[in-house]
Amino acid sequence: MHKSTNTLLANKAQVAESFFERLKGLMFIKEMKGFDALLIKNCNSVHNCFVRFSIDLVFINQDWEIVKIVRGFRPWRFSWIYFKARHVIEFPAGTIGMNVKEGDILEAQGV
Repeated sequence: MHKSTNTLLANKAQVAESFFERLKGLMFIKEMKGFDALLIKNCNSVHNCFVRFSIDLVFINQDWEIVKIVRGFRPWRFSWIYFKARHVIEFPAGTIGMNVKEGDILEAQGV
């Protein structure tokens, strides 16, 4: 949930917590079927190797404040390391609106 606009960014997110879940991420799937976001915990940099589609990245700190947004992150790319980030949320490309900005606060339930 994007707090300042009360916009639901993801309805059914998956969480990657273990080493292997975090390593695999979205690799080797054709689309995000059955879920609309992937929260990768304890992660401040990602790659898009073996991912078949572009994604939007939202890097957040421990307080769920957005520290960096990367829109349209294409396959076979590596992100910068964002030292202020604690987690990253991956969305299908184009699904987070332009009203979501760095410095905004997100809220999650059941995570």
